[in-house]
Amino acid sequence: MKKTNKLGTATRRMFTAAAVVTSLMTSLGASQVLAETQHPEGFNPDEWVIVASVINTTNPYMISNIEGAEAISKELGIDLEIVNSNNSSQTSISSIMAILASGKKPIMFVNTVASSDAPTIVDAVKQAGGYVSIWWNKPDEFKPQHVGDNFVAFQKHTGVDSGRCGAKALADALGGKGNVILLPGVQDSTTSKTRVAGFKAEISENYPGITILEERPSNWDPQLGARNAKDLIVKYGSDIDGVWSADDGMQIGAMQSFENAGLLEQVKFSSDGLYPKTLEDIKSGRGDNAIVGETFHRGYMASAIGLYTAYLAASGQITPSELPDEKRESFFKLSCVTPQNYTQYLQYDEPGAADAFVQRLKLTGPWDTQPVPLVGGGVEVLPES
Repeated sequence: MKKTNKLGTATRRMFTAAAVVTSLMTSLGASQVLAETQHPEGFNPDEWVIVASVINTTNPYMISNIEGAEAISKELGIDLEIVNSNNSSQTSISSIMAILASGKKPIMFVNTVASSDAPTIVDAVKQAGGYVSIWWNKPDEFKPQHVGDNFVAFQKHTGVDSGRCGAKALADALGGKGNVILLPGVQDSTTSKTRVAGFKAEISENYPGITILEERPSNWDPQLGARNAKDLIVKYGSDIDGVWSADDGMQIGAMQSFENAGLLEQVKFSSDGLYPKTLEDIKSGRGDNAIVGETFHRGYMASAIGLYTAYLAASGQITPSELPDEKRESFFKLSCVTPQNYTQYLQYDEPGAADAFVQRLKLTGPWDTQPVPLVGGGVEVLPES
């Protein structure tokens, strides 16, 4: 077994590129595992590096992405590099290029900052002889089937369903009447666009008494969510009855702004992600039970699925071009959550949950692991309304 950094510690290296903001990367040794992973004959883990690129490290979902990557790295005994994009496409791409220049072939998961980043990243990975799974965002016309085996898969939970979950919960809590504000994510993000489309469609089709006052993209960032919420409070004040956020990171910031303004108990919130902080607020009934609707999925599940799918391709255990289309462009299960049913999801935040998920993933494969099995695939169709 090769010598590596002690698990749970990190050495930090800075990769620089001209005229760009440098990204922070964490290099984690991964070979000290409890049991040696048996790789297929001909696959040498020393020739590979696992790479997980996240949008930022302030959003709890992105932190969970990192936990999943760490669990996969530890299990497979392959070193890990984390790319913190700092909300910048340029930083993400330049940092990934720096890793590729190191000589090792990448097994990569990317949570893209913007949809338009995907082609550049995929092409670079292909040229390096690596394999990549993209999560959440890519141009619809940019398909793994057209690129080849190195672009193993595009994977996501459906955004339209997420938006509909949040809209229904929020509108029902308001009795079908009231004014709401929206906090989408990054503007050039298919994830944000589909969630917003789902929210608006649900309201348009079923809740004519709900008025959307304004939407402010908040880049999946709790701090920006807080600032935008503060601005909208100044603008609309007590006319705001509800807030929908495209993910819990922005909701966490928004709730703090409403609490600071003395309005938290007068407003209802719904969002996506059921992050640990959100669970705390639901359990405590914060803000007169302010949170009324959520969706369940976990960042560690996404990164683990993406990386394990890419590993299976890199190690020759699957040939991506031979997979059915729904395993190249994949939708994984998303669950609607309310204060009435949230307890069934608490098990997935227990200590060691990411490691336990990776163990199940190895047994059942990336398309049939609970609680997020494959449920469909293709290009997500936006509702007409």
